[in-house]
Amino acid sequence: MLTQNQIKYYSSLLHKKYRQEYKKFLVEGSVLINEALNWNYNCEVIITSTLYSEKNNSEIQNLLRKGLKVEVVRQNQFEKLCDTKSPQGIVGVFQLRNKEFKIENVTKEKFIVALENISDPGNLGTIIRNCDWFGVKNILLSPDCAEIYNPKVIRASAGSVFHIDIYELNNFYEILKVIKNYGYIILCTDLKGINIYEYKLKNNSVIVFSNEANGPTENLQHISDQKITIPRFGNAESLNVASASAVVLSEISKKYL
Repeated sequence: MLTQNQIKYYSSLLHKKYRQEYKKFLVEGSVLINEALNWNYNCEVIITSTLYSEKNNSEIQNLLRKGLKVEVVRQNQFEKLCDTKSPQGIVGVFQLRNKEFKIENVTKEKFIVALENISDPGNLGTIIRNCDWFGVKNILLSPDCAEIYNPKVIRASAGSVFHIDIYELNNFYEILKVIKNYGYIILCTDLKGINIYEYKLKNNSVIVFSNEANGPTENLQHISDQKITIPRFGNAESLNVASASAVVLSEISKKYL
């Protein structure tokens, strides 16, 4: 049985400040918990509500057979650990995996995705999921992006956050310049640019998606070699950046096949 102090400690991981301080994060729901376990994230404890434990005894027993620590708490205690309005009844506490950025690892791939100021967690998670679908191995994040271990990011990514090497870079623009020296071109997505369906790729590329409200910053535009866009046939003002990423990645991945 967890103490009130332990509940308070684990519930603090709902906040970025404490995730970074304690190097831990929460994963809600059995599907995402199993995804994190399958990708070898280190689990400190699994916490379930009394009702969930009773209804899913075989699942709990399976977790115990794997050597995982399982704690059962009252519903009112459990709800303090959840970011959702309708908790699923099970939460895992995992250790952060801070990947060291190495340029030689990233430049093994033909194309890399970089994200500038994608501050909405839902958009970030969905873009990560799209990247996973289209085989992207590495994602670079500017400092003003949402945090990848935000519960909303994890849910929106449907577990893809565990599959890809994602680097939160304080020196984001400097790294893009270094990658250019490895023969990559920087493709900046924007409302004004070359039609993505007509664009001919000649080099390995970094595809950069920016905040949909503000567009690419001057700093990014200065670094970029080319702007690309999805042609508009209707009257919508713009595409949601996560939706746009799916279209662009589909076309880019097809050009590299």
